[in-house]
Amino acid sequence: MWLLVVLVGLGVWAAGTYWYLFGRRSPFSVECVRAPGPRELDQKKRDRVIKQGFSLDKVPKDLDVIVIGSGIGGLTVAATLAKAGRKVLVLEQHDQAGGCCHTYIEKGFEFDVGLHYIGQLHENSLLRIAFDQITEGQLEFQELDQHFDTIQIGLGEDKRQYTVFSGKTEMEAHLKKQFPHDTAAIQKFFKIMKVSARKTHYLASLKLIPQWASLFLLKTGLAQLMSPIFQLSGTCATDLVNTLTSNKDLHVIFSYLFYGVPPKDSSIVINALLIHHYKRGAYYPKGGAKPRGTCLVRAPVTQVLVNQRGEAYGVRVRKGQEDQEVYAPVVISNCGIFTTFQKLLPPQIQSKPDIQERLGMMKHGRGSLLVFSGFEGTHEELGLVSTNFWLFKNNDMDRSMEEFFALGKDEAPENIPMMFITMPSVKDPEAKIRHPGKSCMTILTMVKYEWFEEWSDTTVRKRGEQYHQYKMRFANKLFDWACTIFPRIRDKLVFQDVATPLTNMHYLGAQRGAMYSAEHNLERFQAEAVARNRCNTPVKNLYITAHRLHRPDLTGKKLQ
Repeated sequence: MWLLVVLVGLGVWAAGTYWYLFGRRSPFSVECVRAPGPRELDQKKRDRVIKQGFSLDKVPKDLDVIVIGSGIGGLTVAATLAKAGRKVLVLEQHDQAGGCCHTYIEKGFEFDVGLHYIGQLHENSLLRIAFDQITEGQLEFQELDQHFDTIQIGLGEDKRQYTVFSGKTEMEAHLKKQFPHDTAAIQKFFKIMKVSARKTHYLASLKLIPQWASLFLLKTGLAQLMSPIFQLSGTCATDLVNTLTSNKDLHVIFSYLFYGVPPKDSSIVINALLIHHYKRGAYYPKGGAKPRGTCLVRAPVTQVLVNQRGEAYGVRVRKGQEDQEVYAPVVISNCGIFTTFQKLLPPQIQSKPDIQERLGMMKHGRGSLLVFSGFEGTHEELGLVSTNFWLFKNNDMDRSMEEFFALGKDEAPENIPMMFITMPSVKDPEAKIRHPGKSCMTILTMVKYEWFEEWSDTTVRKRGEQYHQYKMRFANKLFDWACTIFPRIRDKLVFQDVATPLTNMHYLGAQRGAMYSAEHNLERFQAEAVARNRCNTPVKNLYITAHRLHRPDLTGKKLQ
């Protein structure tokens, strides 16, 4: 009898799920994708769209959804819901929409602040289809050179340089040419890449089915029998690559796309997926799509409104010296789990055990420091290229990162172990039109929030001379290192901005200036943790978007 009840219940659930997913007319269709329209190059006209200031009279009536934060997660969910016929309002605390993925212009130079390059956009790829559907075909991409990344290990005469090529077969073949004694190790790693890419949707499915069902499959071992991805996701990257080869340079290649976590604390699946992401090419966005719905900036949300039944029903927004309330039956937060749970929820809700349990599953991510440099001269004159550069002082990422983050505040600037260089003005073919005769470069490295904490109570652009001198110690070291690759840029530097974890805190509201929000460590990608960490929250009608891992660095205008 009970078996019959269970089978009937599962049948009803399956039928309901099928109807919900496929039984209704989809807002997505081939017909909605149209040829890209002419791009608006007039910055004032662009600003009218991306810099609409908040006021209550601009808030649409009878909202269905409020989205907090206009980063890529917030804009994606907002655009999707708008296509599905929902009335959506996006609220952004900064003075420009886009979150980590916008560009900013200063002194005639335009810098990307997060989306340095993106993969998986070849024709008919799932990601390309998603972008085309969400933007109705209005977002265009420029494919970068096949040689999209260079990895440099060591300094001076001990320097070794390796190149990474895109291509379905070329990527693996090109690495084997550079490591002829480790072809078997490369072949095994690429098999892991293939498994990770083809079976990651199994991990995602843990979030789509009822949580009790996910935990049942994992705890009984049934999930592990279905696919090796459930074990691989919780496998330490360092431990696995040590079984493949003793070549430490190749170890770096397998983990060079750093995101604040050393290989010994990262999942082999995540590291493999990051490399696989560019296997079919690297791309750079040419321009933005016109948003549907309403996005209002200069709208810092100070609290999610929660009624006595524990249900979210709107938000409180700071306007000048006053708070104003905006109501909707659903609230979606794109500002990270720590900000959402620790800052936006009422105190009596924050202290609840189920909220604290979710927070306990996460750690704060590392902060970042970026140097934005502008040069007079074309990229041809300066010797700049579209290829990204990843520089490491030695080939032991685990040790160098551990030693660096153990340093005190005064020692850190002179001992930076790694950095990333990108040149957005070379990647975008329209940069020559918008900013003729100018070139720009962004340099990134990871830093500790504690090194900048003494200035946390100061105001942006008014942090004082000591703060400026301290961040410039980092900037000068990074810029000098970049000049060893591009020597012509030194004499052509006319503008430089430096962003620290405090910049992230001011412009993104990111706690401790964490560049990638919560840390993407090994524990987080254990299959059970994946099953438990969902978009729904203990507060009914309050949801959170995915915690980022798409290389969003920060956002800012005048960075201090």
